[in-house]
Amino acid sequence: MNSRKEEVQYGDQDVVDAILKNRNLDPVIRYLYRNNFDSIANYIRSNSGNDEDAEDFFQEAIVVFINIVRKGNFRGESSIKTFLYSIARNLWRNELKRQNRALTRETNYYEQSEKEERDIQMSIGENELKNQLIQLLEKLGDNCKKILLLFYYENLPMKEIFQHMGYETEQVARNMKYRCMNKLKEMLDEHREMKQSFKSLLTNG
Repeated sequence: MNSRKEEVQYGDQDVVDAILKNRNLDPVIRYLYRNNFDSIANYIRSNSGNDEDAEDFFQEAIVVFINIVRKGNFRGESSIKTFLYSIARNLWRNELKRQNRALTRETNYYEQSEKEERDIQMSIGENELKNQLIQLLEKLGDNCKKILLLFYYENLPMKEIFQHMGYETEQVARNMKYRCMNKLKEMLDEHREMKQSFKSLLTNG
């Protein structure tokens, strides 16, 4: 019987007057909850929300509505039910946009982290490969080691390499590089697990 007495019915103007006159708003809020929560909750739940989201954003919509009324910005051009629904919908849409931006930032962060990890692994792999190659070049002798490192790692043209090495002509340097590459290929034939790694190098040679 007492619960029935609490279920006071308000017209839209009654709600506005109660808010403007700073009366006890508990009965008004219960009325607004009773008449508006289900439709707003259904909207939120059907748009990626849950029951907790529905409760939170309904309460936030009520607070926004009360502030709008107190500032004299509710003109009654639509019903309170429609107006409150619109507030809740806009609040929830903004929340979804915020979540989407956060997800995008998180995704970008992980993608960047994965890229950095791949780059580090690639760098480590390249360094290991380079160390393995240098170990092989050591076995070819100083001249072969120098000419191949100058050509493939320093990217010097042959016209600079022959001067750097002290050869009489560029052709002498080319012939030397050719002989050194053949020696390297022969050594790699004995280390087949490394040959594929140096495939591009051998092709360029």
